[in-house]
Amino acid sequence: MNKEGVAVGIVIQDMPHINQGSQPRWDRFERADLFEQYRELRTQGISERQAAKELKVPRTTLQAWRLWHDTLDICPHVAEFFQSGPGLAFLHRLVIACHLTCVEVGACGIRIVCLFLNLTGLDRFVAASYGAQQHVNSQVEHAIVNYRHSETARLAKDMPHKDLTVTQDETFTGGLCLITMDPESNFIILEQLAQARDQTTWNDLMAPALAQLNCRVIQSTSDEAPGLLAYVEHYLEAHHSPDLFHVQHELVKAVSGPMATKERAAHKAVTEATEQLDRLQSALPSAGDEPEKRHPSCLPQDPTSLEQAEQALDAACREHDRLAAQREQVKASLRGIGHDYHFVDLERGVRRNGQLIASDIQVHIEQIRTIAQHEGLSQHCLERIEKAERVVPKMQATIEFVSRYVTQQVKQLEVTPPVSFAMHAKLIPSYYLDRVAETRTVEGGEPLREIAERLRTPLFEPGSVFSALSPTVQHQLCDEAKRLATVFQRSSSNVEGRNGYLSLRSHQLRGLDLPRKRECFTTIHNFFLTRPDGTTAAERFFGQKPRSMFAAILASVELAPAPLSPPRKS
Repeated sequence: MNKEGVAVGIVIQDMPHINQGSQPRWDRFERADLFEQYRELRTQGISERQAAKELKVPRTTLQAWRLWHDTLDICPHVAEFFQSGPGLAFLHRLVIACHLTCVEVGACGIRIVCLFLNLTGLDRFVAASYGAQQHVNSQVEHAIVNYRHSETARLAKDMPHKDLTVTQDETFTGGLCLITMDPESNFIILEQLAQARDQTTWNDLMAPALAQLNCRVIQSTSDEAPGLLAYVEHYLEAHHSPDLFHVQHELVKAVSGPMATKERAAHKAVTEATEQLDRLQSALPSAGDEPEKRHPSCLPQDPTSLEQAEQALDAACREHDRLAAQREQVKASLRGIGHDYHFVDLERGVRRNGQLIASDIQVHIEQIRTIAQHEGLSQHCLERIEKAERVVPKMQATIEFVSRYVTQQVKQLEVTPPVSFAMHAKLIPSYYLDRVAETRTVEGGEPLREIAERLRTPLFEPGSVFSALSPTVQHQLCDEAKRLATVFQRSSSNVEGRNGYLSLRSHQLRGLDLPRKRECFTTIHNFFLTRPDGTTAAERFFGQKPRSMFAAILASVELAPAPLSPPRKS
């Protein structure tokens, strides 16, 4: 027999032999109910034959159930519980929860679930082999995927219209995958394996994902990938906002890395000069010591060499200090770029225009370039600085785009000029400062929250422009101000964080290259994982609470079969 015939034979042998005309196995819940009735009848003095007749169950079947129960190698009370209806329901919930938390949410494989069932003794009541649990896991994943499709369609029907700013990127964990997220809710709109990352592929995958949502993409924040930029311009027809991180990253690669190398070399020179000076000082005779008799050919140490060593150490220390100061200046310029690229001035709480922001950023870049030229860094480093500098006009255009959009949205509210001015000058900046404060430590964000309160509180005091409005209108204006404060998106950090999350939980048994597994991870992120306030990404995105994903899985997945040969009492 050839190899192909052997392979076919193995496949045929592995296929279960099912007799279509045979009776189906007893449902485990039905069996538990009948067995409980049987035991109750037996306690009433009814014979086994009469009980079998009354329950309409073959006597031999009842005998087999009793023998299976009585000979289990486990506590009788535990066996009685897991043979009852409530016990089986709990067992079903426990097994499904283990698959969901360990295999889908965590970074474990199916064999960990099998080990858990064996160690807890649950292998007496549920098959703990790899094949049986793999079948259960397959059902769980199919249920997760079906839940995502049905629940997304249901929530999208009542979804209010939204103008979206999205963050987009490509990840290569488990193969090339295109990902798009809503940064405000952290909802994943697209996370799908792809063969390419050109503009056509982006559109082919994004179009169906956006078609089912009642939204319009007005802005995309990402890196400068050509295919992604072309997709945003030609298909989305939206504004592209550059990622601040990639601008700073280019500058770090251009200057910080080479400067760190120079500083390490200077530190090494200081160490060597110190050691040389110590050797010379230890070689000098101590005061009070008798002069050592020397051979006529051995001349005494040159007295000027000690001075030269001290001068060399002093020069090395000055060079190290100078390079350290230059590195600190580069770090300050990099922090300054991040500090300046904000829709609102973080010290004064007033809105800034794009031209001034671009001018301030350009000053920081010029300082970095001056240091690079003074230190004689390579041409490649200077080209990296120029690459980062080319993004500055896009950063200015982003500020101007956000300003125009905010102005249009406030104009559509049809409020009085004083209220409109208060929205632009006070309310929206205050919520923006609150948003920035959330990204910092408690101590670091406290000054921003204080400025926000100083801006917002006077607006609602008696006699102010907002005090004349009804509480309902005030609430609506505050909600709109919060939304407009989130339009400016300067980073795609949530997408990068998602990529890091997948890389930490990826290994050869995870199957990230399988579309079903990838879709399960997306569903869990959107509908299962919660923030400290208890909300899921889907709830924040759709504005409605989705149905329980775990309950949907429980209703869809069958109870795992009982083991054919559970451990028996000797």
